[in-house]
Amino acid sequence: MDTSLKIKVTIGDRVYPLTISGEGEEEGIRTAVKKINELIKKFEQNYAVRDKQDVLAMCALHFASQKEIQSVYNELDAKNIENKLREINSLLDSQLK
Repeated sequence: MDTSLKIKVTIGDRVYPLTISGEGEEEGIRTAVKKINELIKKFEQNYAVRDKQDVLAMCALHFASQKEIQSVYNELDAKNIENKLREINSLLDSQLK
């Protein structure tokens, strides 16, 4: 059974048709579209932009940098957790000997 859905989303006053795999994906896409449109509005209000392409590039940079920054934090968290686990393991080893 084919569960793909065809939807249309509007980003920056332009309509984009999409084919998605299901209703769960639709909710995520619509939330993302809402965030993009809110950011577009914010950039247009706060910066002198000449056209939508500039605003969309700024949005792309914003979301990509957020993802990369989160990735760095996740990597640091993983290293910190690994170090703490090693410390705990060493303490346990010393107590078991």
